[in-house]
Amino acid sequence: MTGVTPSKPSGTESVRAAVVGAGSWGTALALLLHQNGHQVHLWTYDEAVVDEVDRHRENRTYLPGVRLPDAIQVSPRLDQVMDGAELVVSVSPSQFVATVMRDAIPHMRPEALVVSASKGIEAETLRTMHRVLSPVLPDGAGKRFCVLSGPSFAAEVARNEPTAVVVASRSEEARRRAQLLFSSDTFRVYTNSDVLGVELGGSVKNVIALAAGVAAGLGFGHNSRAALITRGLAEMTRLGVAMGASPATFSGLAGMGDLVLTCTGELSRNRTVGTRLGRGESLDEILSEMKSVAEGVRTATAVRRLAEQHQVEMPITQQVCRMLDGEVQPRDAVRELMTRDPKPERWS
Repeated sequence: MTGVTPSKPSGTESVRAAVVGAGSWGTALALLLHQNGHQVHLWTYDEAVVDEVDRHRENRTYLPGVRLPDAIQVSPRLDQVMDGAELVVSVSPSQFVATVMRDAIPHMRPEALVVSASKGIEAETLRTMHRVLSPVLPDGAGKRFCVLSGPSFAAEVARNEPTAVVVASRSEEARRRAQLLFSSDTFRVYTNSDVLGVELGGSVKNVIALAAGVAAGLGFGHNSRAALITRGLAEMTRLGVAMGASPATFSGLAGMGDLVLTCTGELSRNRTVGTRLGRGESLDEILSEMKSVAEGVRTATAVRRLAEQHQVEMPITQQVCRMLDGEVQPRDAVRELMTRDPKPERWS
């Protein structure tokens, strides 16, 4: 179905949407919302991206090869992008969400629906994005806050390939409205009330994807990948349950679905970083050559600290952090994982 022009569900309202963040995912969501009939304004701090879109109708830096219709307006001015927006999509890299949205919020309509599409945990505070944003949103907006997550490579969404994701909110009305605004016949949106679980799934999977990439870089095959995905899911579930999330969430799109995609897909930035680490390249060298952010690199330490706080055993995460810090070489990290004390398989 590549190249299909999607259609939105009949009867869905059309709104003015502000997409805050013009990386690959933000650009793909802006295109999706435009195709759903919404008036879309896309914000970026990068003047080069503004120039690229103005001149070529293409975000060549982050989403090359995808034409953006003239109706999608791109601007470096938050006041212009936020003006009158009924839907605000926060999709900056997680470590910059607090700074960017602090500047955006004064221009926000109090009744706007806010959807976070950033996957990560704030490194210094260990807060997920709903804990970063909800306290500083206009009165009432925090109650309507939603999280969008799930297995969704930006390039495939932009090509209108069939994709299924989940939107989570404590408000049934908010998650239902977000579901309708984002849904099309190529982008299926499910709802969930477990905001924390959906956010943790979207964050921890990036750490496990680094490990899966390392295994690939070392030349290991399908057995190793399957083991990492399965035991990574166990780690993710243990941490989520300890923090108050529902275990069922991690069996769904935001947990297992996104984990499988990120650990196996060639488009995964985190898996790519891990693969290059496994081949012997330095982390500094890898990151210096990347345009987009590999969230797992910063998220790994935050996840390890959360595991320590909640007394949760996460051996894969622990070894990923040690590799990123240069404390252990990839092959030695694998050996340590494989020679841990024998124990029964358990998930809690």
